[in-house]
This record gives sequence, C-alpha cells and structure tokens, in this order.
Amino acid sequence: MRQLKIAVVLLLAVALPSALRAVWQPLAYVDLALIVVVYFALKREPLHALILAAIAGLGTDALSRGLLGAGGFSKVLTAYAVYFVASRVMLDTTLLRIPVLAGASLVDNLVYVGMNRLLGQRSPMPFVQALSYKLIATTIAGTILLYTYETYFSEKARQHRQFTVRRRVARRGSGILGRKRRGSTSRQW
Repeated sequence: MRQLKIAVVLLLAVALPSALRAVWQPLAYVDLALIVVVYFALKREPLHALILAAIAGLGTDALSRGLLGAGGFSKVLTAYAVYFVASRVMLDTTLLRIPVLAGASLVDNLVYVGMNRLLGQRSPMPFVQALSYKLIATTIAGTILLYTYETYFSEKARQHRQFTVRRRVARRGSGILGRKRRGSTSRQW
C-alpha cells in the first residue's frame, strides 16, 4: 500500500507542473518532483530517494522533451547530497529545511544545465534568470508543502492528535472521577 501511495505522489509530482503551466505560468518553475525527492532524502531513506530521483528525473525529461537522462542524473546527485547532509545533521525542523530545499534546487539546476551545455543543448531562457526563478519557487512551495504534510498528514501528526485526545480524556476523567472518589465536589486542601 505504501508503494502505491508513493507511486501516485510521484506521478502527480511529475505530471502536475505541465498542467499548472496552463493555469499560471510562474507555477511552471516549481519542481514538485525535486520536493518529493528531497522529502525522502530527508527521511533518511537513501534507496527510496535514489530510485524515486531517477524515476522522477527521467519522467520529467520525457514530458519536457529535454535531454533524456540529464534530469535523472541531476536529481539522483541531489538526492545523494541531501541524504549525505541529513545523515550528519539533524534536519527535523521547518527552518532547517528551507536552506536544504534551496541548496537542493541549486544543485539540481546547476547539474542539469551543466549536462545540457556539455552536450550542446541551449536553454531558451538565460541561465541566471531560470535558476533564480526555480530556486525561489521550489523553495517556497517545498517549504509550504513539507510543513503542511508534517503538520497534518504525517505519522508524527497522527500520534500527536491521538495523544491530545488521550490527555483530554485523562484530564476530564481524573477531575470528575477524583472528586467522586473523594466524596465531595469541591477541592480539599
């Protein structure tokens, strides 16, 4: 079941940017596949991150009609770099993930453009302009998406909600039952 969820999320992350481009052009600069790859690399799951990075990069290359393999290589290299940093430094807060997302976007774009230039491909937009747009858009969208996921949908959030309910029940129970056991409704000092 988990693999199916991951496959659906990855499919959406690869296919959605082309649909978002039709809605609003600046949304085309958000690299959702990179955000998914960074998430798995931050979870310290290197094999999943590398496999997802290769699939996401190849899928993105196929849909964008770019140099096939350049996106896969850049995302795999980025996933490994993020995993390497995450295995040595604790990156569990949102504030620490912001520079990681920015760095991942920078590495991914530099490797991708470098591979394209090495093989004689030219991009239609100036390098610095495309790099800055992708860096800003991916960092902002990635921060929002990762924060939303960690706050509402993750296992940690589910456990937090569960314990909140248990604490509420325990507080109510200890207050009412404690008074009934003592035989009075007022507090005794």
